[in-house]
Amino acid sequence: MNSFSEKYLNGLYSVLNEFPHENFDKMIQEIMTSYKEEKNIFVMGNGGSGSTASHWTCDINKGCCLHLEKKFKMICLNDNIPTMMAYANDVTYDDIFVEPMKNFFQPDDLVIGISGSGNSMNVLKAIDYANNNNGRTIGLCGYEGGKLHDMVDIPLLARVNDMQKVEDVHMIIVHISMQAISRELGTHSSIC
Repeated sequence: MNSFSEKYLNGLYSVLNEFPHENFDKMIQEIMTSYKEEKNIFVMGNGGSGSTASHWTCDINKGCCLHLEKKFKMICLNDNIPTMMAYANDVTYDDIFVEPMKNFFQPDDLVIGISGSGNSMNVLKAIDYANNNNGRTIGLCGYEGGKLHDMVDIPLLARVNDMQKVEDVHMIIVHISMQAISRELGTHSSIC
């Protein structure tokens, strides 16, 4: 009998065999376009997806361009807890991302939503705002993709009915993207 860890990892291997390589490459090009054109990149998520968004922001803002004069402008919308709580308390939890995003959003900015279910209303509202205001959108989702999958320009789907494996794949996307972007910028030797 296989151990639990072997079963878990075999399930994860099955999901990774369906990795969305084509859309991943499109995502990297969108992120690089934002860098070259000095556009904002907004990213957000709830719970574990919020941690992924925060980790991604660190990897991109610091990891990819530490020794470069030109920097990324990536903003994690779930990192300002007092602002999120103020909107949740005074307006609605559904607006915790879209309202602070409006303070900085410009046409052609890139907005990345992370939602395991693909149905987190606060993520969907921010994506909807970007779509209606000439933004570019990417979504990391799981299960069958939820509403997020069909709302964004570029969906990256981890098709598995297991939230932990969905989050595993999303974190792998974050780390692969950091190394891919570092290669594009010629800064990869220090991390790869």
